[in-house]
Amino acid sequence: MFEAVEELVAEHAELEKKLADPSVHADQAGARKLNKRYAELTPIITTYRSWKQLGDDIDTARELAADDPDFAAELKDLERQREELTEKLRLLLIPRDPSDDKDVILEIKAGAGGDESALFAGDLLRMYLRYAERVGWKTEIIDATESELGGYKDVQVAVKSRGPVEPGQGVWARLKYEGGVHRVQRVPATESQGRIHTSAAGVLVTPEAEEVDIEINPNDLRIDVYRSSGPGGQSVNTTDSAVRITHIPTGVVASCQNEKSQLQNKEQAMRILRSRLLAMAQEEAEREAADARRSQVRTVDRSEKIRTYNFPENRISDHRIGFKAYNLDQVLDGDLDAVIQACIDADTAAKLAAA
Repeated sequence: MFEAVEELVAEHAELEKKLADPSVHADQAGARKLNKRYAELTPIITTYRSWKQLGDDIDTARELAADDPDFAAELKDLERQREELTEKLRLLLIPRDPSDDKDVILEIKAGAGGDESALFAGDLLRMYLRYAERVGWKTEIIDATESELGGYKDVQVAVKSRGPVEPGQGVWARLKYEGGVHRVQRVPATESQGRIHTSAAGVLVTPEAEEVDIEINPNDLRIDVYRSSGPGGQSVNTTDSAVRITHIPTGVVASCQNEKSQLQNKEQAMRILRSRLLAMAQEEAEREAADARRSQVRTVDRSEKIRTYNFPENRISDHRIGFKAYNLDQVLDGDLDAVIQACIDADTAAKLAAA
C-alpha cells in the first residue's frame, strides 16, 4: 500500500536540496513555485514516515506479544493508530485542485423572475459579503448594474484572502462549489396577493488569474469604450469611460463601468477577462485529461438549479448532495460554513471512491 508515495519522497528530497541552494532564490517566481510544491508535499511525507514507522512498531509488538501477553494491548493501540494514519494519508493523496489557494472573482446575475430575481441577486451578494467578513476575507465590488428596485441585474466581486492560507482554506477552495443556478421561493415585496413566486439568479465563480497565469496577446483584444449607464457619479452618462474588452479568439467578453476613469475600468475589465480565460483553459485541460469536474451552470435556467432558498419554510437545500437545513435566515446572514463543508465532504468522498 502507498508504494507510489516513494516517488513523492524522492521529489520532496530533491526540492529540499534545490531550496537550500541560494542561487535558486534569485528567481523569485521560480522559488515561490518550488516552495509551494514543497509545502504541499511536506504533510504527505511526514504522515507517510509516521505510517511506515508504525508498521515496523507493529511487527515488533507482534513478535513480543507471542511471548508476553502484556504486549497484546499495546499492539491493538498501535494498530488503531496506523488505521487512523492510513485514512489521513489517503485523504492527503487525493489530487489537489491547483487553484485552491487562489482568490476568486464571483459574479451574480439576475435571471428568470424579473425584479424579484434582481432583488434575490442582491440577497446573494449580501450573503457572500457577510460570509467573507466572517472568515476574514477582503471583498471589492468590481462592477455592478443595479435594478430599479434596489437589487442587481449583474454584479462582480473580487474576494481575496488576507495573507497565506492553510491548505483547503483558500477562497477558491471554499467558494468553488457556489457556481450554478440558485433558486428562491418566497412572496415578493411586489406581490399584493401573498402568492409564493419562484425566481432564480446565477452565480459564477472563477479563480482570479495573475498575469503570469495566462498570456494574452494584445492583438487578440478588441476594446470598445462607451458611456456608463445607471447610478453613479457625475462622469456617468457624460464621458466614454465604460470599457468592454472582447477576446477575439474565444469570444469571451468582459466589461466594467463602475470606475470614474477609462483606464481604471480597463484594468478591472482585464482582471475579469484573465480570470474567465484561465477558467476556460483549465476546463479544457481537464476535459483532455478526462478529469470529471463538477461544471458550473452558465445559463440562469430554473430547471438547472443547484440550490433552493425556501423562505416560507426557512429551508435551504443543495440538490447536488441532498443537503437540507432549516436555518435559511442565518445562511443569508453569512453562516455558510455548514453548506460549503457538506459540498467539500461530498466531493472528497467521491474522489476517494474514484481512487
